[in-house]
Amino acid sequence: MTHSFLDLTKGLAGCFLMSSPFTTSPAFAQTVVFICAYSPKEGTMGIVINRHIAKPTPKELLNQLGIKTMPTSNNFSITAGGPIENAHGLVLHTNDWKGKESVYVTKQIKLSTSLDILRDLSEGHGPSKALLALGHANWSPGQLEEELNNNLWYVVPCQESILYNKNFKNKWSDCYKSILTNPRKISLYSGEA
Repeated sequence: MTHSFLDLTKGLAGCFLMSSPFTTSPAFAQTVVFICAYSPKEGTMGIVINRHIAKPTPKELLNQLGIKTMPTSNNFSITAGGPIENAHGLVLHTNDWKGKESVYVTKQIKLSTSLDILRDLSEGHGPSKALLALGHANWSPGQLEEELNNNLWYVVPCQESILYNKNFKNKWSDCYKSILTNPRKISLYSGEA
């Protein structure tokens, strides 16, 4: 049985990729990626959402960027979004904030790249929920499809309760629970009886 839970022809932007329980690479074991952009011709871009970065804290990061912090500055978390451009920040957030460099991934989730969102978050005027990622992940055209065919990743619908959850250690298992699957009961092999 192949565990691809969504139809690829509808695109993957706005979905989660969760690594197979058989993935042993330290870089991807028990990883959850939010897909920001998907094109069969151009490839895929996503953000790892369950690799929490404890240092710098949101307050320390804002101070490093020269943004004055207020008591509400801790209303976002920071994740290691992936190996590409890991000094560059990307913010996934609810659609209740509008900015110049903000694009919709879904009707409910936006992606922003400007410092404006961090300034507004520091002042309590930002989106109600946000996740700052340092870096991102990329797949070349056809690469992710091949990895999906080899059961390295499974596609599941995004749930905001998982995306913005500050309990990073549970995000991978929460994704499996969201599709009523126990990762320990998935077989590496597929076939017909």
